[in-house]
Amino acid sequence: MITKDTPVTEVLRVCPKAREIFTTHGMSCIGCMGVATETVDSAARAHAVDLELLLQQLNEVQQD
Repeated sequence: MITKDTPVTEVLRVCPKAREIFTTHGMSCIGCMGVATETVDSAARAHAVDLELLLQQLNEVQQD
């Protein structure tokens, strides 16, 4: 399960489809310098993204 404390790099590693979710929210996490240290929570806050919605979408995609 992906949580707010999961590092973005880990999300992308275990769930390649997450890239699409991040992109739809305007989060170009792949090219961001902070991706190595950001959690889902800190990335969502930095991009003004609804954390609960993001987590829901990431966990749904991970289960596919």
